[in-house]
Amino acid sequence: MHPFASYVLRSYYKNTGWNEDNLYANLTRTSNAILDFKVPRGLHFSISKSPNPLFKTSYAMNALPSLNGSVGYIFTSCDLDVKNSSDVRVKDMVDRFKVYDQPRRPEGKPEEWLAGERVDIRDYLLYGRMYIPTGRLDALYSTRVSPTVQAMVAAISDPMSSLQSSELSRAGSGAASSNVMFSLQHDTGKWCTEYSWSAEDGMWGVRCLHNFGKLWTPVESSDEQGKSATSKGRSGMKRVDEEEAMEGGLKGRISAGAEFYLSAKEKSAGVSAGIRFTTLPDATPPSYYLPTGASSSHAPSSLSQPPTTITALFNPMLGHVSGAYAARVTKDLALCSRFDFNVYSYESEWTVGAEWWTRRSKAKPLQDPDLDPSAPSLFALPSEPVEGEIQGVVKARASTTTDISLVWEGRIRNVLVSLGVVSNLSSRAKPIKAIGLELSYFSSG
Repeated sequence: MHPFASYVLRSYYKNTGWNEDNLYANLTRTSNAILDFKVPRGLHFSISKSPNPLFKTSYAMNALPSLNGSVGYIFTSCDLDVKNSSDVRVKDMVDRFKVYDQPRRPEGKPEEWLAGERVDIRDYLLYGRMYIPTGRLDALYSTRVSPTVQAMVAAISDPMSSLQSSELSRAGSGAASSNVMFSLQHDTGKWCTEYSWSAEDGMWGVRCLHNFGKLWTPVESSDEQGKSATSKGRSGMKRVDEEEAMEGGLKGRISAGAEFYLSAKEKSAGVSAGIRFTTLPDATPPSYYLPTGASSSHAPSSLSQPPTTITALFNPMLGHVSGAYAARVTKDLALCSRFDFNVYSYESEWTVGAEWWTRRSKAKPLQDPDLDPSAPSLFALPSEPVEGEIQGVVKARASTTTDISLVWEGRIRNVLVSLGVVSNLSSRAKPIKAIGLELSYFSSG
């Protein structure tokens, strides 16, 4: 279950039109949602409040295995439509299998002028959280420098860990845990590049992702392009979908990227490369940018192929190779498998997982069409099943390390609940490694 701060950050990206899925760091987000889900440990409570659309507060407490808590504050420059925990979509609060939207170029907010002077300001988000009783402080500042450029500054300050690290450094090892990281993201739709710098170890990093194929176009222009494509198709020219279609197999889009890190202080470097294949049709046009009530008319009526995402990563310096295959086999069931291998040590791991969405069952009574609709229910025919509202999701993961994880995330009345367990079947002494329950409640207004 997403923390409230993460939910607000995603709402901020949605409101400002920033596509966080177009980052190289999120290349394997689909498979990670099924195979690397978080299992709560112990007993965790969180209560959040939105006094107004610009300001949010959050309070959290861990009761088990130790007692601690945190207080967080969030401030944004734009009004965010943050729902209550009683009516927010469960899918918006859970990492899940997702077919990525077609790449698009971010659009900035319209300019505002007053008396010949520009009065609009850049969108930004401020976040801070203090942990009690350790005194650790986390901070984040994100702002849009231009329609296609976003800057972020993240900081961590932990006095207790810094004190322990200073004692270790006197002995010849260890370093302060406090750190500041700067990040600059440039997204043009086709290309997305991220530059970062970490003050703790003086590490510079560059990440780049390229999307092959065509960019997403607004709904207004898509109709005109559709008409022109139809007229061209009548004249003998190929349509857009015919040009991008591949003979046989799955039809889709490919994204490829790489990252490079260099630390002058540690005298070390790192590099990795990755590729992702996503089937078509996808979620285009993105539901975030469709006018109200238009999503159903633009959504594909039927899928000719199961929504599928295939990813592969390679780290030549560490010799690590990873490949994942995820697909939604039914409307409420998605499966994923991943194979990790090291070319130097020949160590390997195979992980499989699944997510199953549960719905609240409903029944629609059938009535004889020859009878009066206002007739008593005595004459009603047997009811037929109707698709119900999503109640939650069950996720399961198993790997060759003999660890099996199971978690249920959903809503009970007005509270979001996450209940999970991690077990090791090979250990007779302690088959249950961890178990936890997480409760989250937030409201606005």
